[in-house]
Amino acid sequence: MKLILLQKVVNLGTLGDQVDVKPGYGRNYLVPFGKAVPATAANIATFEAKRAEYEAKANAILSDAEARKAKLEGATVTIPANASTEGKLFGSVGPRDIAEAFTAAGHKLDKSEVVMSEGALRRTGEFDIEIRLHADVQTTVKVLVEAEA
Repeated sequence: MKLILLQKVVNLGTLGDQVDVKPGYGRNYLVPFGKAVPATAANIATFEAKRAEYEAKANAILSDAEARKAKLEGATVTIPANASTEGKLFGSVGPRDIAEAFTAAGHKLDKSEVVMSEGALRRTGEFDIEIRLHADVQTTVKVLVEAEA
């Protein structure tokens, strides 16, 4: 399936690139979320006519992500969790819990922006978590998981 990207997509391409992806990826993710349009002659002409508008929108999103990154630099949040005396959690702390804790602390964060490459947290302690705000903007924050009293 040939598509024209309307924004930068990680590991795929940048604004205006014509990419060839598997039909399911294009049909179920890229097109519905407004990240791409099918590469037909009409869509190519429309894209070229509106290229400046798309670039301005992409720059605005990037600058917003940079501003959010500046606020998140060095941020730390504490999450209380039910744990055993050895520090093993009864359950786990996942991206949703981390996003909710940062939102409660005043830093708006969506669960899809939290990248946990090693999976959910299952022990108490201090962890460095990667936050990806944009395809080009990521930062690391500290999450402290404590046992509930």
